[in-house]
Amino acid sequence: MSNVQQRIDELVKNNRVVLFMKGTAQFPMCGFSGRAIQILKACNVGDLKTFNVLEDEEVRQGIKDYANWPTIPQLYVNGEFVGGSDIMMEMYQAGELQQVLGAQG
Repeated sequence: MSNVQQRIDELVKNNRVVLFMKGTAQFPMCGFSGRAIQILKACNVGDLKTFNVLEDEEVRQGIKDYANWPTIPQLYVNGEFVGGSDIMMEMYQAGELQQVLGAQG
């Protein structure tokens, strides 16, 4: 495992809810990241850890390989990859995301 993959792995496994995004929770730098934050706020996630991929080019590329997922944002809950903002929205509307976020909380 490369150094950047190891860093990503530690972030994912040491935090219950992690969102790799463009920008910050307070100031998202793209619409998809902004939507992801709004969805998580609607789910009342209190222990969210965000990572701004715009500040770290290695992670920005490495996260795409880590989950074999081409886009950012990427949500991880309890060490598991959940998906990007479209999947998050679908799961939220179906009530599934609330279960994933709340079940092990």
